Amino acid sequence: MTSDTDVVVVGGGQAGLAVSEHLGALGVRHVILERHRIVERWRTERWDSLVANGPAWHDRFPSLEFFDVNPDGFASRDQVVEYFITYAEKIAAPVRCGVEVTSVRAHAGRLGYRVETTDGIWDARFVVAATGPFQRPVIPAILPADAGVEQLHSSAYRNPGQLPDGAVLVVGAGSSGAQIADDLRRAGRSVHLSVGPHERPPRRYRGRDFVWWLGVLGRWDAETPPQGAEHVTIAVSGAGGGHTVDFRSLAAGGVNLLGMARSWEDGNLRFADDLERNIAAGDASYLALLDDADAWAEHNGAGLPEEPAARQLGPLPDCVRNPQTELEVAGLGAIIWATGYTTDYGWLDVDVFDERGKPRHRRGVSAQPGLYFLGLPWLSRRGSSFIWGVWHDARYIADHIATQRSYLAYERTR
Repeated sequence: MTSDTDVVVVGGGQAGLAVSEHLGALGVRHVILERHRIVERWRTERWDSLVANGPAWHDRFPSLEFFDVNPDGFASRDQVVEYFITYAEKIAAPVRCGVEVTSVRAHAGRLGYRVETTDGIWDARFVVAATGPFQRPVIPAILPADAGVEQLHSSAYRNPGQLPDGAVLVVGAGSSGAQIADDLRRAGRSVHLSVGPHERPPRRYRGRDFVWWLGVLGRWDAETPPQGAEHVTIAVSGAGGGHTVDFRSLAAGGVNLLGMARSWEDGNLRFADDLERNIAAGDASYLALLDDADAWAEHNGAGLPEEPAARQLGPLPDCVRNPQTELEVAGLGAIIWATGYTTDYGWLDVDVFDERGKPRHRRGVSAQPGLYFLGLPWLSRRGSSFIWGVWHDARYIADHIATQRSYLAYERTR
């Protein structure tokens, strides 16, 4: 059986729900096809103690506030899930859960797309790929699966109790890796943390969260990432009421810091001699934001309290000044790869990808008429992959669809 609609939205996460609100407000018929449940990754691919990395006043959709969360607080994983469930009900989102899209092809000789699913076929004029950037966990090909140690991606980590006894190596020191390492340390586990290049913003400075500073400094609206910074790791945490990720403090608490994981040989993992450089570069990004914030406050007469103590970083710990470059795998109980994700558009049989497999688009409008992408980092600006940022990108895409739909309606009336 074939069903028809104006728009098929693939994915029932934050991107799919955001565009549904705008399409609904514009009177555009659409359906959201979600292979699991809405915001499934928040439900089943996040650790137990995870909280949002942005404060509740900021990391939300404009049309709905978080409930039972202080505006300056950080929503827990379960509160984020409940928020999106409530949001879907509020906008009466036409979500069909348990329906996996297996193929999308452009019609031959006419407009629109044939969308094949596990529950039948859809005929749609427009398709929005709203599956986001976190589709397939990435584990670098460094250590073979039979190396004699349990290995898992951060998406499979839940709590320290699930891991076998022994020390734990966490590879990747962005928000996920740093928070997981701290979670394990607080549980009394022996922890090694592999630290690569990263940015390390202050959680709060002069009484304002760093997301506020990025807003008033215009950083969220930057439309093109700095060269080489398309995938820069950000180390920031909302855990424990929110705090600045401080690798010095982690080391003082017993976490052994290492450089980037490079290779495996004779039962040993080898690490690059880049730890001190990576820490220094993260410190430089931290201090640069403080400089820009101070300049903005002075120029605008903001009257925000000065905070000189924020610049006192302290000496580098010994594990940074004299880094360990090898680690015996046999001495580990587990390795957690907090090494990010990649996209997976194997279901999208349309020629819109470049030589790297990245979608060709401008602000989410693809090179193929009627096909859109939503939820990707830097889709239109720095904030595109965040909850509030995707809402604004979704509005642009919904407006574009409504405009194209009006032209097609003119042709039909003729």
